[in-house]
Amino acid sequence: MEFRHLRYFLVLAEELHFGRAAQRLAISQPPLSLNIQQLEASVGARLFTRNSRGVQLTEAGLAFVPAARGLLEHAQAAARQARDVDQGLAGTLRIGFAGTMLYRGLPQILAAFHADERRLRVVLRELSSREQLVELSQGRLDLAFVHTTQVPPEVSQIRVSRQPFVACLSATHRLASRSRLGLDELVGEPLALVSRQVSPDYHEQILAACAAAGFVPDTLHELQHWLSVVSLVAQGLGVALVPQALHQSAIAGAVFVPVDGEAPTYDTYCLWKADAGRPALEAFAQAVRQVADRQA
Repeated sequence: MEFRHLRYFLVLAEELHFGRAAQRLAISQPPLSLNIQQLEASVGARLFTRNSRGVQLTEAGLAFVPAARGLLEHAQAAARQARDVDQGLAGTLRIGFAGTMLYRGLPQILAAFHADERRLRVVLRELSSREQLVELSQGRLDLAFVHTTQVPPEVSQIRVSRQPFVACLSATHRLASRSRLGLDELVGEPLALVSRQVSPDYHEQILAACAAAGFVPDTLHELQHWLSVVSLVAQGLGVALVPQALHQSAIAGAVFVPVDGEAPTYDTYCLWKADAGRPALEAFAQAVRQVADRQA
């Protein structure tokens, strides 16, 4: 049984006339008759009766109509789905991101991407940059938003944003009302930062900035997420250097003060496998470029 047989059957079932059915199908009557015979042989039942009064559906034929229509509709839907996936209009995109992306472009990128009314299902996973690189390399992520300069050579990349680090203090801190401050003014303060395991690049950059300012922090509070760092500082348990965008977190009790001199910068990259050959990835990358250009 072939889909052609089902299509011929349904047209003949509607017309109940070989001549009209053949005309609709743009074929001659003999191929139509042959295809109906082949279908009946495949089904193992007579689907039509033919006599001097014309063509009529048998009870088996009447029962076969909805099934044949359903099979054709299912096949057409499957073909549409395959075309849409091939053209980047459907399917699933698995996207990893670090938490600060919620304040630095990810909502805008998703809005720009869905503005085209795509039927893609977007699955978001919050992971550290290191975890994302592993997941991307093993094919469990399609794109990753990371904060690291250690990018594998086999991936495509877009720098989404660059922002300075700022001092994060509790609202009751002696320096909280300052418009700017020098890092050397934080000597002796407990320092909160993301752990070396979670973000080795920025862990080292922050400690290097403190060393350049002439001190080594006496106490380090190492946490898993930048938002945890800000929350700890808001409780008066230390100070921190954090990406500027975190001022949008609006965590009560935390204030953010620009730093004099050469503060580290916090770079965000969007990564995906360069040889993936998937239109949906390219479409999403285009949305990333649009937002990145506006933030440049």
